[in-house]
Amino acid sequence: MPAPAPAPTLRLSDFDYALPPELIAQHPPAVRTASRLLRVRLGVDEAEGVDEAEGGGTPRLDDLGIADLPTLLQPGDLLVLNDTRVVRARLFGHKASGGRIELLVERIDGEREAVAMVRASKPPQPGGRLELDGGASATVRSRDGAFYGLVFDEPVLGLLERAGSLPLPPYIGHAPDAEDEDRYQTVYAKHPGAVAAPTAGLHFDDTLFAALEARGVARAFVTLHVGAGTFLPVRDDDPARHVMHSERYHVPEATVAAIDAARARGARVVAVGTTSMRTLESAAGPDGHIATGWGETALFIRPGFAFRVVDALLTNFHLPKSTLMMLVSAFAGTDAIRAAYAHAVARRYRFFSYGDAMLLEPAHFATHRDRPGQPR
Repeated sequence: MPAPAPAPTLRLSDFDYALPPELIAQHPPAVRTASRLLRVRLGVDEAEGVDEAEGGGTPRLDDLGIADLPTLLQPGDLLVLNDTRVVRARLFGHKASGGRIELLVERIDGEREAVAMVRASKPPQPGGRLELDGGASATVRSRDGAFYGLVFDEPVLGLLERAGSLPLPPYIGHAPDAEDEDRYQTVYAKHPGAVAAPTAGLHFDDTLFAALEARGVARAFVTLHVGAGTFLPVRDDDPARHVMHSERYHVPEATVAAIDAARARGARVVAVGTTSMRTLESAAGPDGHIATGWGETALFIRPGFAFRVVDALLTNFHLPKSTLMMLVSAFAGTDAIRAAYAHAVARRYRFFSYGDAMLLEPAHFATHRDRPGQPR
């Protein structure tokens, strides 16, 4: 019997798609739950049955709304959400020489220390002093590529709250205003430290949570502080050469207990957003057991990744050629994602942070049957 053909090598262009600029959402919908939802199911036949073949093929695409989510999930399913809180991570100021600078804090490393991306006419050097608008200052401690280690003369979180501005993504063309202060934050945001919102969570409000609870859908939380490196593009045509930035995460004991209980009852673990997925998959060992506590992750999920925890994913639409396009392609299949995105563009869905969402349901995860040691 001949050996199977090797899997084709994927290039950066395999994760590209054409997006009309007018489909990039510049503002949130009037109501959080008014967003549209594209349901993407694999291995589902015409009679709604699950094909035992492991995914693949043409996905079934259903045009729905976020408000339909309680009817799409089953009693006992577990939603896992990222409860990080976006900080006002953008600061402005000048170097001692007078040149203007812009700082985007990547992560807070201590009461007065942080890592930041610095935009200036000439890169500041270690030992250089940065004078910030609002009266604070910072000293450059180190540099690693695009990121600078900084020491501030006052607590970082207090400074950001007092003098910083909300770090809206570069594809949003307006300066942050009062609407953004409210809507570029989940209703359950708790732990400050992110510089980008876990955007799949922006669709939830108390009314939707009440409907999910009435349906019997459970929920649990993790924390991943999204860093400024999330905005960095993939520049190499071979995605395997891309280096992910490191982000800090936390998995509470209560969340691991909730996942164990969901598995025991044969229910699905549904990640709300790619940050929740990356946290869970980063914390999972080879046997699928999840470690509790704080950790660091630079996990790069791309096609070929072996998922151990997550069964379904609620996520927004992502930028072309991005690491997140690679993540969803790893989860649902490259061909299925291409079909789903082509459908979303043709049906005029809204894209990116303030845009609409997808619910990805790969059939071969539905019963944990290919996870060693899990209920069958």
